[in-house]
Amino acid sequence: MNDEQLLRYSRHLLLEDIDVEGQEKLLRSHALIIGAGGLGSAAGPYLAAAGVGKITLVDHDVVELTNLQRQVMHTEKTIGKSKVASGQQFLGQLNSSIRVDIVQEKATSHLLAKLLPTVDIVLDCTDNFKTRQLINAACVQHQIPLVSGSALRFDGQVSVFDSQTKTSPCYACIFSPEEEFEEVSCSSMGIFSPLVGIIGTIQAAQALQVIIGFGESLVGRMLLWNARTTQVDQIKIARNPDCPVCGEHHSN
Repeated sequence: MNDEQLLRYSRHLLLEDIDVEGQEKLLRSHALIIGAGGLGSAAGPYLAAAGVGKITLVDHDVVELTNLQRQVMHTEKTIGKSKVASGQQFLGQLNSSIRVDIVQEKATSHLLAKLLPTVDIVLDCTDNFKTRQLINAACVQHQIPLVSGSALRFDGQVSVFDSQTKTSPCYACIFSPEEEFEEVSCSSMGIFSPLVGIIGTIQAAQALQVIIGFGESLVGRMLLWNARTTQVDQIKIARNPDCPVCGEHHSN
């Protein structure tokens, strides 16, 4: 690290669990954030501020007025602009020393197959079940840790699925891709503004923790946040040996 970086990240360097070695891991790392909406708007800035050397934002959508109630990476001036371009501009102003790449596309199996071999961690900040399943399957295939978050109305949840850890479940162990789930969105159900901030920043914290390798991440646990009751719960989740994605007879 140069003198400017030593000063910029000095508060991290004071933490024994991070120190110079951990900060250098962040500077060398590449995080893929899929979804530049509410969750991505909270996770992205903290990864950028913390010094994650390269961030790739994936989202096909454009900024709308209704987004501004919670998607703090976007502003009134970027309405009509692609969310990834708006996010790139915001993160660049926050930390010009990192690289922010953008992909204005929907997350597809083909796109994920191209991107995942280059990344160290994936943050699923999307808002629909089918895309989450695609991302999970790709992360299992490429053995990339996945930080998954979701938020709707007053309820949020976050977990880490790390296929590099033999005992770790994957997203499909809990939510089977073979089941039919009714898609619900914040456009029809509503969402409490700070909820995405809370869940998204927890996702950022988990990503940093996994990259650096300190403490205990949420592998094997799911954190549940109820903003109405201000209550945090966690449930233990186990790997399903018959999982259609990561189960024993599906692994190589």
